[in-house]
Amino acid sequence: MITKKNTFKEVIEKHPETIKVFMDSGMHCIGCPMAQMETIEQGCEVHGIDAGELVKKLKKVIR
Repeated sequence: MITKKNTFKEVIEKHPETIKVFMDSGMHCIGCPMAQMETIEQGCEVHGIDAGELVKKLKKVIR
């Protein structure tokens, strides 16, 4: 299950199909060194994105 406490790395490694959701949301964190340890919540805060809404979008694309 994806939560806002997961790191980008955790989510992307387990669910690569989420990359498009991150990119479409303006979070080009895939290659960022911070993505290794930064949580979705932290990244959303920096980018001014609602973490809860992003997590809902991510959950919709995981198989």
